[in-house]
Amino acid sequence: MQKTAPASSPDAYVLALDGWRRECVDGLRAAVRSASTMEEVVKWRHLVYLANGPVLLIRAEDSRVLFGFWRGQRLRDIEPGLKPGGKYEMATLELHEGMAVDTATVRRLTREAVELNRTLGDPTLAAK
Repeated sequence: MQKTAPASSPDAYVLALDGWRRECVDGLRAAVRSASTMEEVVKWRHLVYLANGPVLLIRAEDSRVLFGFWRGQRLRDIEPGLKPGGKYEMATLELHEGMAVDTATVRRLTREAVELNRTLGDPTLAAK
């Protein structure tokens, strides 16, 4: 499997997508960016949003889009579809073609995740 170079910017990341994945990432990205002020970067080959450490990610794959939160296990009361896994308190929502997340839910998840980082600190440091 040949690896491609990572996108040079968040805009380039989105422009490289097509079809339902681009539509899904566009929608998530717009809702996330309207919910809170965060730094948006391409890290680990996907979109990562930072505010006092990593808050959330959007990752487009061939057959799914992942919408994940570093402290997502604390957000499952807002979105029960968040599946725990990985380091820290990660939880991720797996989206497939034809699926969508309500914009209000994305905004609420984002605001709550940013607030968790504000009050608890950088999740990558807290786990050490």
